[in-house]
Amino acid sequence: MDNMSLGDKITIEVNTAYLDKQSDPDSKRYVFSYQITITNHNPIPVQLLNRYWLITDGNQHIQEVQGEGVVGEQPVIEPNSSYTYTSGSVLTTSVGSMQGHYEMSTDEGELFKAPITPFTLASPNALH
Repeated sequence: MDNMSLGDKITIEVNTAYLDKQSDPDSKRYVFSYQITITNHNPIPVQLLNRYWLITDGNQHIQEVQGEGVVGEQPVIEPNSSYTYTSGSVLTTSVGSMQGHYEMSTDEGELFKAPITPFTLASPNALH
């Protein structure tokens, strides 16, 4: 099985929310949460090792975030199972986007990337 097909069989769903109570637009602080569900459609278990995020705010300021696991975990996702976690991001603008990938591995230690397609972070009324 080649690396491309492994990553293609991982689906990533994202739900975002604007956290009004934690945000302070006067100080250019816009706080968002995102809930991500990763589903493994491969016939073998996979482990999420690392994450890579490219975060772009409304001023086209780009921030790169990479690190081990997600929310302090490196979950093993069984075939046809899902893993869901919630995290957050702080932007200096009311709208932005995130994209990136997860680096994963099989039991045999084969590394592959599962791409995260771009998604939008926006406070209510930011997008007219």
